[in-house]
Amino acid sequence: MSHPNKAISGRGATTNRTSNRFNTLEREPDGDFLDYKALWEGRAERPKTTVTIERPRTIISYNSSPDIGFDRSINTVRGCEHGCIYCFARPTHAYHDLSPGLDFESRLFAKPNAAELLRAELAKPGYRVAPIALGTNTDPYQPIEGEWRITRAVLDVLAETNHPLAITTKSDRVVRDIDILAPMAAKGLATVCISVTSLDPKVARTLEPRAPTPERRLAAVAKLAAAGIPTYVSIAPVIPAITDHEIEHLIARIAEAGARHAFFIPVRLPHEVAPLFRAWLDTHFPDRAGKVMAIIRSLRGGRDNDPDFFTRMKGQGPWAELLRVRFHRACRLHGLNLDRPQLDNTRFRPPKGPQGELF
Repeated sequence: MSHPNKAISGRGATTNRTSNRFNTLEREPDGDFLDYKALWEGRAERPKTTVTIERPRTIISYNSSPDIGFDRSINTVRGCEHGCIYCFARPTHAYHDLSPGLDFESRLFAKPNAAELLRAELAKPGYRVAPIALGTNTDPYQPIEGEWRITRAVLDVLAETNHPLAITTKSDRVVRDIDILAPMAAKGLATVCISVTSLDPKVARTLEPRAPTPERRLAAVAKLAAAGIPTYVSIAPVIPAITDHEIEHLIARIAEAGARHAFFIPVRLPHEVAPLFRAWLDTHFPDRAGKVMAIIRSLRGGRDNDPDFFTRMKGQGPWAELLRVRFHRACRLHGLNLDRPQLDNTRFRPPKGPQGELF
């Protein structure tokens, strides 16, 4: 299913083509007809957000990737209403016969039993503790968290068991949970990373249409840091010819807000993200679309995307080296990344089950 590439108020993707990566036939309009009819007729109305309850059997996902700093994570929601056009999680919707485009940001799957599953998994005799990452695939504080409070319930279990965690989010909604996170941080059990890609409101509004504004995110950094929570800022992704000129200014604002650590990742365009990103460029930055993609290919070994371990997070070639030099120089100037907080794995105590409460 597709429609002409048009900017849609409040949405990131400009297309909704179903992926055929898994040999899925492209579908005809069906129950979504009323949502998308306006788009085909040239009226840029917003598709409705729907939430489907998903009841998985486990909630902790494990990975063996050698270039990321954690081996387990929790994702409380599939899809993300923030609608970030560059989101590397978009292709996961293709597994469900849904589009990585508008479907990814409007047809969500929530896991309300996440805390219950987590409690059961942490109680297993063979469980070995290591930091759990939240927000590695989709944002744990996207808009539906305000009502569903699934992340909040997961934090309650982690706090109860003294289990270390690291949160990544684009939302200032995380400050709602400072009452849980600050005591955990005082024990060396919690860090929070806020992602800020641009300080330009217009750029941010098209890149990440339903995420809080950059100023609200920086205000969240200040509140988290003031509460004693080790706070990182992720400048991710850096997009050549669109946001790369902001690196020094961003780092200055990050330091001013009270963060002590920062990192950056050049834009990644795996699978269906590449054509979605190209369509977004054609819609919002037609004057430089070719230039942007040419630089991205130079960063990615001549491809739209480099999936190889280690280089996928850093890029390669002269442009990647220039970004690294600028970033590290700015961090030194503003006193960032002088140390690295270590999360404490020694305080963990399994949750008490019905039997444990008898003793």
